[in-house]
Amino acid sequence: GMFLTLGRVFPGGATEADLLGLYRPRPGLPFTPFTVWPGERHLVWTTFTSRQADLDVRHPEARRYLFEVLERLAASGVALVRLDAVGYAVKTPGTSSFMTPDTFAFISELTRRAHGLGLEVLVEVHSHHGRQVEIGRQVDWVYDFALPPLILHGLFAGDAGPLTRWLDMRPHNAVTVLDTHDGIGVIDVGADQLDPRLGGLLEPEQVHALVERIHEASGQTSRRATGDAASNVDLYQVNCTYFDALGGDDRLYLLARLLQFFVPGVPQVYYVGLLAGSNDMELLERTGVGRDVNRHSYDAEELSEALERPVVRALIGLIRLRSSHPAFGGEWERIEASAGWVKMIWRAGEHSARLAVNLPEASFDLRFTSREGERVVTEVAGLLA
Repeated sequence: GMFLTLGRVFPGGATEADLLGLYRPRPGLPFTPFTVWPGERHLVWTTFTSRQADLDVRHPEARRYLFEVLERLAASGVALVRLDAVGYAVKTPGTSSFMTPDTFAFISELTRRAHGLGLEVLVEVHSHHGRQVEIGRQVDWVYDFALPPLILHGLFAGDAGPLTRWLDMRPHNAVTVLDTHDGIGVIDVGADQLDPRLGGLLEPEQVHALVERIHEASGQTSRRATGDAASNVDLYQVNCTYFDALGGDDRLYLLARLLQFFVPGVPQVYYVGLLAGSNDMELLERTGVGRDVNRHSYDAEELSEALERPVVRALIGLIRLRSSHPAFGGEWERIEASAGWVKMIWRAGEHSARLAVNLPEASFDLRFTSREGERVVTEVAGLLA
């Protein structure tokens, strides 16, 4: 059928080496026994949870189903489709079955189909930064998952080096994020899990220091929600709101958002991030699911109170600037700067927007053209909506 069984990939049976060779950044094996027909049990691939059976993307019925979904979405007026966790889609014997040449071929095929229906494609993959660059050449959009940990490292260590190196190589056809419904990924800035010879944007000790600083800044609440401490799909993510990862510091948080909004791409702001939310430990206690700390459900009163907070009003003001200023439709340039500084400028004709951030001092200088002339903002209060 259309669901993938162990026997479909390894018809002669899988050896220990076959199973150990699979890329698996989470505990346990990716199989669950299911009764497929009465009296007939099979090990079905369940990459993420035992309640999510993998499709066999080589099977005619599975392919027909996927293509029909694309057609239905296009017919319903959808403009952009996200290929979620597509790195695991194709299983190939003798490989890691993650981001292999067969995976790239499948992504290319789906992208061609989508383009034929007038759809753009956004790929979601947590992996070594080099693969993000490679995927960016094949599709319309990729997520920039390296940005959130690099900005945190920069603010914690006062070190602009890793961030500026990434700015010089990253794909510009990116959706930029600081937070999502999942945790803060550290796998995206580390050495390649499949080939450790391929170094990361951060050294192993820098990654370790970053994770520990997040735990410290969050008052250890993120530690209780991360890794083996809770039921987690992925052990390479730190479960924490971005606001708590920065110790609930309004200035640091807005500095991080300023950097995100000036980096080329389409900025995405998660709803908990929009409201500068803190870790929901009550929800974590109730569900035991680590990622739930960043999935708070706001009632009307909480929402109204959050919208009155200066940090939220400043972020909304920043969103308004990023969405409406003509300079952001123009050309971007990173300006060479002394150690600890990140400087970027956008230009479109007579319009410009320039940001200079001093990471060791956690200070910024924002300048942009307006009808009244150049505006200069150096304090959070100047961003208030």
